[in-house]
Amino acid sequence: MTVTIRPADKRDILAVAELIEEIERFYGSTEIQPLEERRPQVEEALFGSPPLASALLVEDEAGDLVGLAAYSFLWPAAGSSHSLFLKELYVRDTLRRQGIGAQLMNQLRTLAAARPGCSRIEWMTDHDNPDARSFYRSLGFAEFDGKIVYRIDTNTA
Repeated sequence: MTVTIRPADKRDILAVAELIEEIERFYGSTEIQPLEERRPQVEEALFGSPPLASALLVEDEAGDLVGLAAYSFLWPAAGSSHSLFLKELYVRDTLRRQGIGAQLMNQLRTLAAARPGCSRIEWMTDHDNPDARSFYRSLGFAEFDGKIVYRIDTNTA
């Protein structure tokens, strides 16, 4: 299958909002936010002032959105440099194992290398996601166990 990978633009807001529902279901969520709430959040995140994130989108031959890589640049990283942080890498299940995820990772490496002062790419996956872990290992990436991730819900007192 031939796909096109390109940066998200404003015409993609609805399609990205719809794909996020698919991603939520993939991760097992049963309480899905209504599309009319999700759509303005996507617009604010990707095109607000300033944008909170960027996204590379994967289109199939029919022009349908079938994957994405959502990322942000973070500072500081090593020294006073910054890093590209990959928040989400997703390819529709019917298109997995066709090299699309590897193409997305290569595009991210190209973006990071082209950005002055960007010293690395970082991302996480769950310990109990053997498919993702195997995918990253197949690309030659080693797991880094030097960090512990903390998270707090901002809606709790």
